[in-house]
Amino acid sequence: MRRMLALGLAVAAMAAAGLWITRPERSDAAALADLAGDATRGERVFWAGGCASCHAAPGSRDEARLVLAGGVRLSTAFGTFVAPNISPHPTQGIGGWSLADLDSALRHGTSPEGRHYYPSFPWTSYAHATPQDVADLKAFLDTLPPSDRPNEPHELSFPFDQRLLLGGWKLLAGETRWLVEGELTPEEERGRYLVEGLGHCGECHTPRDGIGRRETARWLAGGPNPEGRGTIPNITPAKLDWSAADIAEYLSSGFTPDYDSAGGQMADVIRNTSQLPDEDRRAIAAYLKRVPPEE
Repeated sequence: MRRMLALGLAVAAMAAAGLWITRPERSDAAALADLAGDATRGERVFWAGGCASCHAAPGSRDEARLVLAGGVRLSTAFGTFVAPNISPHPTQGIGGWSLADLDSALRHGTSPEGRHYYPSFPWTSYAHATPQDVADLKAFLDTLPPSDRPNEPHELSFPFDQRLLLGGWKLLAGETRWLVEGELTPEEERGRYLVEGLGHCGECHTPRDGIGRRETARWLAGGPNPEGRGTIPNITPAKLDWSAADIAEYLSSGFTPDYDSAGGQMADVIRNTSQLPDEDRRAIAAYLKRVPPEE
């Protein structure tokens, strides 16, 4: 009996330690207190981050893409995730969020209530965002039209519906280091920030293992579509042999060097990158030329 009791206490202690180690991390509000956001700069962050692709209502075009009512459904091997309302509505959206709340979500994958976010929200990429860019983004988001559309729950079965387990996932898969290192030009560094960070290109263009972890050793080498339909292309120099100018033009117009055009999810990405200044598209192209080729 004593042995069983001791074993039970040991298991309970290990579980408690695990929960403490993997507890959701929040940003330090005091460290962000002196930041002032600029909505004009924030719009650039908004398009670079592709926020409208998931958070605008399905099928939205033009100005309607600025109504971030949510509702896009992402069907994955783990279940279906439904993008939430992130408009500035005070109750249905994120209008009541502080800068620290937004920073915690983007850079730590933690909600204002202190819960883990699922990695369908690409916080492992957004973790590279600078605090100033987060402040600027918040300033821009606060200018957008509010929507009172209620959020829908994700459709997940056990055990994927247990958010506590996400702490363990973060421990195993929440890698946020830079993946292309070495001496980079300022333009290549900007491109790395856009591709590995805000643009979260690796979330689709990098293959994943059985627990949904990005296989960073095969960075941007393409693979099965995380949503289960078709494949995502390899965009390392091993397969993407376009010139830097061709890549930049594609990100602007959606036209390939062969006069084909972007389709599917990439067409939506082009709607975002076409809003960026030319220097950002050139920076993305310069970075992609520095990525190690991977077959």
